[in-house]
Amino acid sequence: MQICDKCGLPVDLCICKEIAKEQQLVKVYTLKKKFGKIVTFVEGINEKEVDLKALSKELKSKFACGGTVKDGCIRLQGDKKKLVQKTLREMGYTLEGGE
Repeated sequence: MQICDKCGLPVDLCICKEIAKEQQLVKVYTLKKKFGKIVTFVEGINEKEVDLKALSKELKSKFACGGTVKDGCIRLQGDKKKLVQKTLREMGYTLEGGE
């Protein structure tokens, strides 16, 4: 049986990822870009503790929209602010401003 180096629990019971999610303060906001397009930004997630590409892929498939990861920030096409906040809260992230 393998033991996690960080938390000392067996790997199948490891809670490091959950703790990493709770400790991060995530900011979700929208900006209007060229030609009136709205983009939803998700900032504040530590790239070293959470796989941003995997999280981005999950959000894009859940909301049926396009998006990308740039400069440690997830960018989703369209105004998805409320949906993203609700989903991230359900995933265990702490949102900035207690929204």
